[in-house]
Amino acid sequence: MDCRRQHEQEEHAGDVTEWKKVAELRAIVQAQDPACKEEDDRSLRRFLRARGHNIGKASAMTLRYLQWKREEKPGGGAMITDEEVRNELVQEKLYMQGFDKQRRPLLYVFGARHFPARRDLDEFKRYVVYVLDHTCARLGAAGSGQEKFAAVADLRGWGYYSNCDIRAYLAGLEIMQNYYPERLSRVFLIHVPYVFMAAWKVVYPFIDDNTKKKFVFVADKDLHATLREAIDENNLPEEYGGKLKLVSAAPIRSLKI
Repeated sequence: MDCRRQHEQEEHAGDVTEWKKVAELRAIVQAQDPACKEEDDRSLRRFLRARGHNIGKASAMTLRYLQWKREEKPGGGAMITDEEVRNELVQEKLYMQGFDKQRRPLLYVFGARHFPARRDLDEFKRYVVYVLDHTCARLGAAGSGQEKFAAVADLRGWGYYSNCDIRAYLAGLEIMQNYYPERLSRVFLIHVPYVFMAAWKVVYPFIDDNTKKKFVFVADKDLHATLREAIDENNLPEEYGGKLKLVSAAPIRSLKI
């Protein structure tokens, strides 16, 4: 028996009540949208957990997701191609490499490399989906049973007038919260300039209460200890005292997991 199947069986045995609710959720949603049959139980469980195990709220959320998937990811939910997000990829502002100590895939994001004056909002939304899909694929390929990823967002050099992009931040947040629920474990925000807090105050009310707890602001004096506690040196970039060499994000799918 492979590790993933064993993990799934242990999960099913561990919380019978929750899995009964998953079955109930499936029955309700599938009666309204047959496309639900393509979603696995763990996916439905994430929607259930995202809505506090409230079947009514979880079913509404799942139905909105299925509609979004048809509109934004036609062709059976095929992955967005590199060419469709080329302008985002060439900026090299995000890397999908390494794992934390709990075997969660890592994203390394460099906020000062995002320029709202150069971005197309529709392409940026596709880019968010592109990144999340590739990250979820890494979760499956890792075979660890993990369902969540972690991130380090480096804001060194971030400027309000050059890099602040509230529309893009809110668009990315909406996609992650509504269509990829319970995928984010935590985000370490590091090298945070004081001016960034003005943007944070605008975005913060749009973050759901469960997600708010996942954003961790790390003071410069605690940076080394915090990252080393969460990430071993082989998965920590050279920029932060580790041994991982970040590789160009274009094309991302050529990176090894």
